Amino acid sequence: MPVEIDIDHVAKLARVELSDDEKARMRDQLEVILEHAAKVGEVAAGDVAPTASPIPQVNVFREDTPEPSIPHDAALSNAPAERDGRFLVPKIAETGS
Repeated sequence: MPVEIDIDHVAKLARVELSDDEKARMRDQLEVILEHAAKVGEVAAGDVAPTASPIPQVNVFREDTPEPSIPHDAALSNAPAERDGRFLVPKIAETGS
């Protein structure tokens, strides 16, 4: 089933400039892609329940118990910069007034 594709509109949305040869090639490629997508839509899957994964998954939780962590100085040992026992990172946002 042929689909009408406005290549100029697609190119404008993608912010690209295409030559006439590129437009013709792109039109052919997009038609093939849309035909394949239409075939996928025709698959008879009415009897298959929607799933996020083909493998049944069950959440496995551990007890929420405190566990030892690395010492504070070891955590900071590889930091490129540190001040007052805290990681020092570059400012990435200005505060508004």
